[in-house]
Amino acid sequence: MIDALARTDGVLRTDRSFADLTTLRIGGTPAATLVCSSPAAVATVVGTLDRAGVPLLVVGGGSNLVVGEDVAGLVAVVLAPGRGEDAAPVVDTATGTVTAFAGEVWDDLVAVTVDAGFGGLECLSGIPGSVGATPVQNVGAYGAEVSRTLSRVELYDRTTGTLDWVDPASLDLAYRYSNLKFTGRAVVTAVEFRLTTDGLSAPLRFGELARRLGVGADEDRPRRPVADVREAVLALRRGKGMVLDADDHDTWSAGSFFTNPVVPDAAARDAVLAAVTDRCGADVAASMPCYPAGEGFKLSAAWLIDRAGFARGWQVPADDGGTGRAALSTKHTLALTNRGGATTADIVALATAVRDGVRAAFGVTLVPEPVWVGVSLPD
Repeated sequence: MIDALARTDGVLRTDRSFADLTTLRIGGTPAATLVCSSPAAVATVVGTLDRAGVPLLVVGGGSNLVVGEDVAGLVAVVLAPGRGEDAAPVVDTATGTVTAFAGEVWDDLVAVTVDAGFGGLECLSGIPGSVGATPVQNVGAYGAEVSRTLSRVELYDRTTGTLDWVDPASLDLAYRYSNLKFTGRAVVTAVEFRLTTDGLSAPLRFGELARRLGVGADEDRPRRPVADVREAVLALRRGKGMVLDADDHDTWSAGSFFTNPVVPDAAARDAVLAAVTDRCGADVAASMPCYPAGEGFKLSAAWLIDRAGFARGWQVPADDGGTGRAALSTKHTLALTNRGGATTADIVALATAVRDGVRAAFGVTLVPEPVWVGVSLPD
């Protein structure tokens, strides 16, 4: 069956491990790896494997995966950029609509939209991974989320075997969430965005980025040329080791490893403030990032990690079983990195130590953002 699928148009078989397929560079070797470069190829491969009862994992850029070592029963279905001119993103300059295959490299698509003078995706520059992953995660950064620009999403529905476009409202999009995440019910095969066409960015919402772009405190819904915003975002991300570089181990990561925690109400927020005050002092507590989020409050995972005693570059001590192969980024405490030769167990040990340390210090349980396959954090 695998050999027959490999002869399908738009499908290529390769021999690769998940250490080759993910940005964390960890994980075992699947039973087979089938690379798909079109929606039709994805539908054929996934549909055939599903009907045969063969477990599979769909992989885009591999930037949001933590994969275990024992995955020999899985087939990796990799979405790769399409081939030829007909596979390039379709750009409608009149309406600001951009449509791309799910396997396209996300930052390449952002560059296409910026070059076209379209606004809406520029704050998401430099994020690793594929186009198809963005609605699954509702990817966001610097105050922007893809949910604000999504027009349509094409899905291969694994329960019905159909390939259709759906409205984003059907995906229950929320903070780093959609109803596609963790469920495997459907595979994103293409995405359509509706962007602005006046050459200016979406309103800038994030203080660090706004300051870099010279936004004044009195500006209401400030906007800047999209090329300038993209350049500023890339500079900020590079400074945090968040733009992939094969020679920089700080970028051998899954990006921001923990989501920013949301506490349910003012009482829970005040309990965290009290714990921070007790541990770090009133002045530090007064500086704690805290933003309204529905009826609750969103906190900064990176801030909590740092104040819990986990500095940039922190590793699990050797006396506690640390190997030195995994560590927090030397540039940004929210990224867990492979320093070379790390195993899944090394990443799990590091993530567990950080999660447990923040919980012990402040009573907040951090939740990992990546998708876990064949492995999980201990309770």
